[in-house]
Amino acid sequence: MIEDKNKSNTKISELGEFGLIDHLTRGIKLRHKSSVKGIGDDAAVISGDIELQKIITTDLLVEGVHFDLGYMPLKHLGYKAVIVNLSDVYAMNAQPKQITVSIAVSNRFPVEALDELYDGIKTACKIYNVDLVGGDTTSSTSGLIISITAIGEAKKEDIVYRSGAKENDLLVISGDIGGAYLGLQVLEREKQVFKANPNSQPDLEPYTYLVERQLKPQARKDIVSLLKELEVVPTSMIDISDGLSSEILHICKASKTGCNIYEDKIPLDPQVISTCEEFELDSTTIAMSGGEDYELLFTIKTEDFPKIKANPNLTVIGHITAQKEGIHLITRANTKIPVIARGWNSLQEE
Repeated sequence: MIEDKNKSNTKISELGEFGLIDHLTRGIKLRHKSSVKGIGDDAAVISGDIELQKIITTDLLVEGVHFDLGYMPLKHLGYKAVIVNLSDVYAMNAQPKQITVSIAVSNRFPVEALDELYDGIKTACKIYNVDLVGGDTTSSTSGLIISITAIGEAKKEDIVYRSGAKENDLLVISGDIGGAYLGLQVLEREKQVFKANPNSQPDLEPYTYLVERQLKPQARKDIVSLLKELEVVPTSMIDISDGLSSEILHICKASKTGCNIYEDKIPLDPQVISTCEEFELDSTTIAMSGGEDYELLFTIKTEDFPKIKANPNLTVIGHITAQKEGIHLITRANTKIPVIARGWNSLQEE
């Protein structure tokens, strides 16, 4: 490759993960009628038969970037690697059907270690009724790398994109958030304690919920079924993998809207609140920026509110506004704070 010595190079960290995606994919056009939706949502959409369209999504997990085998058991890692992909399919209001698994692995891993990894993958497939239909393996000189592609399907009229939110729609979240990030902080702390004293035994009992949220997250297939049962079709939807603030910005950008989120409405587990106090962290900051909760964030029409208002799995945390009004967090003190993305960014500079 011939380089222009007068041209300065741009660091990947200057663009960030999403900026890099926008940069690399600008100008790409879909060439086939069967490619209904390409880059820019939780998953791609490919038309299948007359009734169903295919949903395709992929994720890459790299040792040292996305996981630490110092405290992530290989079986949990295999399970989680599947879950993060299935979550994207559910975020399209679709049902996953198949996955492919590709791994790059160094010779420091014996076959038995890979058996553990695949035990987790198979467990996830069994629980979520998904077929493992293919993949690839190769060698790696830099640790373990896992790439999983999930394929799902849905009727054309049932598919939900990020771009459908309208002014006055309600912003709804499933479950609670912040737990996965705090689980990671607990595991990191115990790792440092172990380094200092290899004879110490970690006491994770007070953090059971948080650690499970980090090591064994759940993809919310139940929410997709629940919404169908309640006869509620979201106007937009996304899964919370990179942090609530990032996901809200994604919906508003795709839908060309603004949004108001209310701090006192954000659902937090009691263990999240108590652990934030212990670590001297602000619980709202953790909820907005933590990531890896894999809950579903979606918008609904105001007239659908009576259908969900009494459901313990769903919480209305805000509403969609006109684009010119911007995206704000309304604090408990009734102060409007602009929302900026502070969630997970794997390409940020160290």
